[in-house]
Amino acid sequence: MGSRKIEDVMANSEQINPIEYGAVGDAKTVCTHAIQESIDRCAAVGGGIVCLPRGRYVTGTLFLKSGVTLDLEEDCILLGSTDLSHYRRAVPKTFRSYTDIYTEKSLIYAESEHDVAITGQGTIDGQGQEFSGPYLKRPYGIRFVTCTDVRVENVTLRNSAMWMQHYLACDRVTIRGIKVWNHSNINNDMIDIDGCHDVLITGCIGDSSDDGITIKSSCDRSCENVTVANCTVASHCSAIKCGTESNGGFKNIYITDCIVVPSKQRHVINGCHQGWAGLALEIVDGGTLDNVTADNITIDGSVAPIFMRLGDRGRPVGPDRSRPAIGSMRNIFLSNIKATGGNSLGCVIAGLEGNEIENVTMRDLDFSFKGGGTRQDITRCFTELPNDYPESVMFTKRVIGPIAEGDLEPDTFRLRGETCSMGRLPAYGLFFWHVKNVSLENISLSTLTPDERPAVIFEDAVGAVIDGQGADGHSKDLSKDILFVANNGI
Repeated sequence: MGSRKIEDVMANSEQINPIEYGAVGDAKTVCTHAIQESIDRCAAVGGGIVCLPRGRYVTGTLFLKSGVTLDLEEDCILLGSTDLSHYRRAVPKTFRSYTDIYTEKSLIYAESEHDVAITGQGTIDGQGQEFSGPYLKRPYGIRFVTCTDVRVENVTLRNSAMWMQHYLACDRVTIRGIKVWNHSNINNDMIDIDGCHDVLITGCIGDSSDDGITIKSSCDRSCENVTVANCTVASHCSAIKCGTESNGGFKNIYITDCIVVPSKQRHVINGCHQGWAGLALEIVDGGTLDNVTADNITIDGSVAPIFMRLGDRGRPVGPDRSRPAIGSMRNIFLSNIKATGGNSLGCVIAGLEGNEIENVTMRDLDFSFKGGGTRQDITRCFTELPNDYPESVMFTKRVIGPIAEGDLEPDTFRLRGETCSMGRLPAYGLFFWHVKNVSLENISLSTLTPDERPAVIFEDAVGAVIDGQGADGHSKDLSKDILFVANNGI
């Protein structure tokens, strides 16, 4: 018997109130058994809706079942227990990924289920600030593994101890109209789509201390046919990102009509208040990134509006697997992107010698940066850093001391227990390094204060085509404000 559409299940479904099974919304009583019994009852009769009414319900791990919708009514808050013993061990039974070494706990978990949903006007609060220590001691908020026909709509998600949402090797996932606030712990991503096919993320609003909407592949399965549309994202790291894990690669990724804004959270756990990048595309653990489109994007305040990196961290899917070969990045199309409030860093698009980022088209971009660069910045030498973690400041950062309390000073950030300065790239706008077949069309780059660096640098580039204008403060024709270094076939 094939799986049923979630809408069909809801129209002809059993509706169960967990209060009838003993749930108490007093923010004290642990309701795990009552809510789980409600879910199990729905599944036993072929599917239904578990309707959790107004109240504050404490729970440990809940296992969502096929055909079941968990619906949180307005003013309903599902609170993750602060006692780790209330979270049952829940790990994928057969599907392997690098995330196997992460936490074995989740607040809401489903594996190999179909037609599952979390909906409503209520809130899920993981109370992540109450957890400390390594991954294993901090539960995910939501984790779905090898599920099909998944829907998460309209709910508010807050304060996970680990990633807020992890969708691993799932098919036909829709995440619509949710609100996420995630500033309670390290690794506080907003959404992680990992090795999934046919995904729609639309109308979502999120503010996270780690990465925002993250498309990754920590397994041998590619992430493909993913659409991110009409979302507003703030992040202290990368707002919208392909990576860091890239083993299975990315194919057919469409990012449209999105806005990146500054975070409302001033306290920084990791990263910086501005965020590393508005849009980050990364392949560092093997895999291929192919056919990525970002169109009609507005970016306000990110240190670097865009960041691309083809590297060689080479992390395998598991300890019994061999190190992956260097991957590839090709067929990237960026258009109609406006960015303001950028730092003085600039943007880097960097492959490796002999492993170039290929076939990149940038059209109708308007980027404004802080400026203030000097001629010394142009001639500064950079190390390739093929094995390093990819981030927009990876080539320029300098450690200045341990993490200090309080707000960060301008142009500094927190990273893995240290406070660092950002530095500057040799171009104030776009620095292309180890690339092939790049097309720039109608690109406008400007600085708020004078800057002695060129707008664009191509180093070790093959086949660059420049057609457009707009290097403010340097020349009216962008092609006259470009520095070419050690190139072939420009």
